[in-house]
Amino acid sequence: MKAILMTAAGEASVLHCCEVAKPELPSPRHPRVKLAAADINPLDAKLRSKPVYHPDDRLMNLIDTHCHLDAAEFGEHQAQLLTAARAAGVNHIVVPSVTRANFDAVRRLCEQHPGCFPAYGIHPMFVDDATPQDLEILRDYLRAHQPVAIGEIGLDFFIEHYDQARQEYFFTEQLKLAREFNLPVLLHTRRSQDVILKHLRKFYGSGGTSTRLSTGIAHAFSGSKTQADEFIRLGFKLGFGGAASYPRATRIRELAKTLPLDSIVLETDAPDMRPEFIERGQPNKPEYLMRIAQGLAELRGVSPAEIARATTENALNVLPELKKRLIPAIILP
Repeated sequence: MKAILMTAAGEASVLHCCEVAKPELPSPRHPRVKLAAADINPLDAKLRSKPVYHPDDRLMNLIDTHCHLDAAEFGEHQAQLLTAARAAGVNHIVVPSVTRANFDAVRRLCEQHPGCFPAYGIHPMFVDDATPQDLEILRDYLRAHQPVAIGEIGLDFFIEHYDQARQEYFFTEQLKLAREFNLPVLLHTRRSQDVILKHLRKFYGSGGTSTRLSTGIAHAFSGSKTQADEFIRLGFKLGFGGAASYPRATRIRELAKTLPLDSIVLETDAPDMRPEFIERGQPNKPEYLMRIAQGLAELRGVSPAEIARATTENALNVLPELKKRLIPAIILP
């Protein structure tokens, strides 16, 4: 059997019955220099010369749960990138914002390109320039534009001279918005997992009405097994991407191999979090998610189809608004 998923924009995606719906650190999301068109062309000679995907894998459906498709590295080439992604089986992409200044760019991009879904939030690396008024603008976007999540939000204790109190203020205020709108959150957790977990327990701890809140995804997870177990206990999924492709990333690879499969979602964090198989200096792209899925399958000793089925189902379960928009419209024998 196979199912055809219809997006809200009328896009059809085929799912077969088994496919229900120390690495490089991610670089800061500061303004970047745009690359030349040849550097981001998905059909360039370098990629043509390397067989990347197995033909059968192109039948699978993957969800990239975290991709900054509006980043300067990609210029105005989103249509090309999405064509290449769909050819590789990546049919749906969540596009988080990082600051009030790019809320509208993310909104327009997702309206223009079927299969892209927005999340709005203020990234911890941008809180120095943020104001309480930005939180009111965020509330307006959440009310008016129906995102699939609030994000990218969280804490970052890796950057120099960070203001922890300011980061925590904007983080907790955005958690309040997540509770107000019952939306999941896309969490940035670099070097800050324990403090983030402290705040999450207040909002998502056991008992009371908090257990009925949408939870979210700990994006680019790189914490310990104990921290992973606590995120999972609170109802969160853990995002794995290019970092797990590096043989020397032993802790991340062990977690990707041994954590319950129903706790894992896939992401690229493109153009950041470059996988091991991409040449240095080249941007990450959503089309590489299939290679990431293949690597995870090898680590766990299962088929890529099983990884695709499970991670797609996990993403839909943790992002209820995305699940609503991807309705199984036709079931074929």
